[in-house]
Parts: sequence; structure tokens; C-alpha cells
Amino acid sequence: MRKPLRVVGLVLATLLASNLAAEPLPEVTPARLNAGNAPAGDWLSYGGNYANWRYSPLQQINRDNASKIVPVWTLQTGIPGQVAGSPLIADGTLYFTAAHNNLYALDARTGAIRWHYEHQMPSDLRICCGPANRGVALAGNRVFMATLDARLIAFDRANGHVLWNVAMADYQAGYSASGAPLVVRDMVVVGSAGGEFASRGFIDAYNTADGKRRWRRYTVPAAGETGAETWRGDSWKAGGAPAWVTGIYDPTRNLLYWSTGNPSPLFNGDARSGDNLYSDSVLALDPDTGALRWHFQTTPHDVWDYDATNNLVLLDVQLAGKTVRAVAQANRNGYLYLLEASTGAFLRGAPYVEKLNWSSGLTEKGRPIVNPQFMPSAAGLKDFVCPGALGGNNGSFSYAYNPTTRRLYIPVIESCMSLTKESPEVRSGAASFGGSIGDTDGTAGHAAYGQLTAIDPVTGTVQWRYRDPYPLVGGALATGGGLIFTGNQQGFALALDDRTGRVLWQYQMGAGMRSQPMTFRLDNRQYVAIGSGSGGPLVAYVGQPPLRGQGSALTVFALPR
Repeated sequence: MRKPLRVVGLVLATLLASNLAAEPLPEVTPARLNAGNAPAGDWLSYGGNYANWRYSPLQQINRDNASKIVPVWTLQTGIPGQVAGSPLIADGTLYFTAAHNNLYALDARTGAIRWHYEHQMPSDLRICCGPANRGVALAGNRVFMATLDARLIAFDRANGHVLWNVAMADYQAGYSASGAPLVVRDMVVVGSAGGEFASRGFIDAYNTADGKRRWRRYTVPAAGETGAETWRGDSWKAGGAPAWVTGIYDPTRNLLYWSTGNPSPLFNGDARSGDNLYSDSVLALDPDTGALRWHFQTTPHDVWDYDATNNLVLLDVQLAGKTVRAVAQANRNGYLYLLEASTGAFLRGAPYVEKLNWSSGLTEKGRPIVNPQFMPSAAGLKDFVCPGALGGNNGSFSYAYNPTTRRLYIPVIESCMSLTKESPEVRSGAASFGGSIGDTDGTAGHAAYGQLTAIDPVTGTVQWRYRDPYPLVGGALATGGGLIFTGNQQGFALALDDRTGRVLWQYQMGAGMRSQPMTFRLDNRQYVAIGSGSGGPLVAYVGQPPLRGQGSALTVFALPR
């Protein structure tokens, strides 16, 4: 089904290459990346800027006219599966990824395909949770994409020609890559996936010019390294702690921040007693060397699959009359954390979900106080543990920060799960869960639901909650027009008033929304791009609405002319 699409894409790339090559595209320079999306209305990196706000100051589309926006064009990919990424746009070309590592370069005005690349992958991939790709990075005249068989590829922006293609790791050892890379100066940084397959996670930096690896930071320390004492015996060898969500960068402090996932095996921690550093952690790294500057662990000795791979947001907050640079994260474990950006010191923590029982609170240093009755056992849990399989917010589903309202807008999953501990088989390249998920409240009477929550990241005060019948498993976008764009599993793209949470506009996409909306300006017209596409095995854990659309698409909206 996908083969003809690849042929069409290659033909289009060939037909257009000569014309595009005759008019070189302006380079995406470090200065443009540092400036983010504010000056020109482009969207040059996954989060819109290095701070990952997923915010645009554009306000042509606003609270007063949002109800009037209409679709301008739609790209129907014909590829089944979820659309999980964020499109990028530079100089009139929009770059968009669909499942199975399909990369499109589109005319942003019309949706016409300029070129298309489909990565040919082996038939024996080791992937946990569907063939999604979360986007690309731009630098100079290049586009960078990580692949499900753990490769990193650089393309010519103008014509899609592959400039280099390097192996990050051996996919047969359980490695993959699904996150959008991050460009920092002349390096492209990307993390590994595969924490369910007894693989030891890492974060890599490569030269943008030739793909040569500059450094690697393993997210699990080896014997003799600091932190190895938090793993019993040699359990660190299959440590997990993947780094599959895009990090952030602070140019003023020259610090790279990245978050890590669960230890391995997931639900049975008997063989890996200890805190299991640096799983479920936020890491601050020296971008020149990969050296660890500080870490903060959110869920020590995780046995619930509470990855800390959720998005990070860099922001300035007011504390005790002083401006403090901080890193915020709405963690999968249900808590919103605020950390001092230079040291990692715990500043604040508060629940952002309504359903949270695995912990009774956080200590003064931010360590969770675990409720023992919700630790997995061979007999299974007597009651559901909350949050459930996807957490309160999953690493796939980004949230937005508006620097004017000083609020985070978080798509929330309100769901719980039953859980049984089992004996794991820990073997390189093989799934190693150490337990199983039984019923969830998403499958038991559809008690699970979703919320878009507006919350003060400093005080933890909730300003408003928009409630949706099913868990929200897509991202959010904030704009200077006072809007929050998101979407739901029933297939509706939504625009909400950022002051009240009132729905101002909705549009039926034909499939569930799992993507990260973005906005851009072209020819003095503001557009909003939203991807759709159902699928992914974990959706069943939190309830599946009647809509069963499986095709993936990208739709771009604007006000009528």
C-alpha cells in the first residue's frame, strides 16, 4: 500500500530537483534557530523555539474570529497509522512526517508535494508502540530525521537527496529512534528509543556536515561510573532509560536538557534494586562534550512505566521577588515539576491530574512518597493504580506555554490500570516487561476521560479544565491570539479560549488527533497545521471512541480570504 507513494515521491523529487536547485533556499542559520518562530512566523524546530514553548505570537487568528477558520488544503498520505509529530516550515516549504518514516516536503501554500522519502526498513524491527515518527530538524540547507531502525539521515532541503545516513545503534539489539532531532549550532542531537527491549539508552550528537558522531552520553552508568551503585549487580546492562523525546537548549547558559524513560524490565524491579539512575530523570548536559552537569530523578525505582520523557519547557519565573530560570515538566507520573535550570534544584511540585494514588505527595526535595499498596505484585493489584498505562501526560503529547498568561496548557489523560508483576526474560533485543497490564478504567465502562488543563507552573494552581469524553492524546499550541489549539480522539480539531477553556471552533478531521499542532505566517496570512491519524496499541488502554479512521493526513487552516 505504501510502495506506490514512495515511487511518486521519488519521481516528484526528480522532476522538481532541477528547478529547486536553480533557486537555493535561504539557510536555516544558528541565528534563525536562536530567534525561534517570533520574527518571521516560521516554525523551525520541534517546539517552535529552543525553550519548547509551542507558542507563537501570531494573532491574525484570534478569539474574535476563530470560529471562521476553514481548511485551505489537506494532504492525504494513504499511510495507515498515527501522526505524532510536529510539522516544520522554513521559506515556504513545510516538512511533515507520517508513520513508517515517511518524510514530505510540501508547498506550504497549496500542499503540493515537492518531494517525498520513505525509509525502507527491515522486517524484524524492535518497536514497542507503533511506527510513529515525531518529526525532523532543520539546519543550513539540510533536514534531519531519525528512523525506526536506529539510523539518522540528512537530506538536502531542496530536493530530498540523501546526503548522509549513519547507524546510531544496532536495531537487532533493541534500539530504535522515533523522536525529532534537535540542532545545536553545528551538531544534531538525538536520543535512542527501545527501553522495553533491554537496551541501554543514550543521547548522541553528530556533525551536521558529515554525520560523524561527536559524543555519546549513556543514560545508564556502567560499572565503576557514578550512579552505577543504584543498580544491583550488572542489571545496568539492560537498564533502559531511553531518551526518545526531543530535548531543549538554553543558548545563554549553553546547557542542553534531555529527559529519560523507564528502567528495564518495566514492572518487575526485583533484579535492579535501587533508584536506577538515570532512568526517569531530567538531565542537564554540556552540549560540547555530553558531560553531565546535573540530574533530577522524578520516579526512583520505577515499576509503573512512569517515563520522564515528557516534554521539557524552559521559562523564567518569579520566586521570592526574584526572576529564576527554570525547567518545567508535566511528568507522566502525574506531578508537575519546576527545577532550577542551572543546578537542577527542586523548586516546586504539584499534581496536574485528578486521578493520582500511587504517591501521597512529594518531599521537600521532590522525591515521591510511594503508597506501598500500589506496588505491583504477583497477585496483582487489589485496586487500580493511577495514573495508568499512558501516564497523566505521555511523552508523545506536548503541552504549550504562553509567556503572556504564564500558564502551561497540558493535554491530560485521566485513566488508571490494574497491574501484575511477572518474571521477566532479560535478553538483548527481546521485549522485557516483567509484568502485564490488565483492565483499565478505559476498558471498564469508559470511566477514563481527558482534560486540557491550564495551570500556573509556579503555584500549581489550576485556572481552568476543559473536559473531553476520551483521554487527550494529542499536543497543544498556544498563540498570541488568545487561543489554544488541540484535538481529540473523536476526530475533532479544537480551538479554545486561553482565558476560560471555552471551545470556540471545532473541525472533524476524520481520524483521531495524536499530532502536535503548529502555526505559521506566509504572504501575510496566518495558517494552522494539524495532523490526524488513528492507531497505536496503547490507545485501547484508555478507551477508543467509535471513530475508526486509520488514514493519516495533514490539514492546514486559515481565515477565508
